[in-house]
Amino acid sequence: MILLDAQAPPLARPPPSTGEGNGAIVATPPRLVLPPHAPGLRIGLLGGTFDPPHAAHRAVSLFAMNRLGLDRVWWLVTPGNPLKDVGRLPPLTDRIAAARSVARHPRINVTGLESVIRTRYTVDTIAWLTRRFPLVHFVWIMGADNLRQFHRWEDWRGIAALVPFAVIDRGGVGPSALAATAALALARNRIPETMARRLARRAPPAWTYLHGLKSPLSSTALRARAETDRG
Repeated sequence: MILLDAQAPPLARPPPSTGEGNGAIVATPPRLVLPPHAPGLRIGLLGGTFDPPHAAHRAVSLFAMNRLGLDRVWWLVTPGNPLKDVGRLPPLTDRIAAARSVARHPRINVTGLESVIRTRYTVDTIAWLTRRFPLVHFVWIMGADNLRQFHRWEDWRGIAALVPFAVIDRGGVGPSALAATAALALARNRIPETMARRLARRAPPAWTYLHGLKSPLSSTALRARAETDRG
């Protein structure tokens, strides 16, 4: 494992002055220990605010491990999603602790990496990882709901050029995700589900769409339910 100095200059673009997201630098511990990794390992990356973390995050991770032949899955708990209102987002340390209580698996690791290397966008986080660990086979994992808005992500084509990615149909989205802008633009780079276990070692751009996991839980729905209960 490698210790990272929080004071090292970041690779990421500096946060814009427009106040996008929470617009604040989140207080971070001075050093961070990366989860276990080694050359040749296949590691899935599942990013998000995890507000709150829930059973579907764990189910997606285990499903991806099995179908993609992954050695580990890292949960990247972000300080804030630029595409969402994070004004009421719980502190990062609380979300990391909650995520660890949900993960409960020796090959699922929870990290606040982005708060230490000070990346704001997924493309910068992945660029940081692939530059420093070029012999690790990283795979980005996303739900089908995220594929529908993938074209809105900062430099989404850059993400696809850096690592293979797997889209998990969790139920409730349907085939509309495959008609999304990014899915159509990258259609020729999609590999069939039957080849999913080869995805981690394929040169990007490469992606696959996996069926079979039916877990419609979402953090948005759980937050809405909590608000209703409090009201």
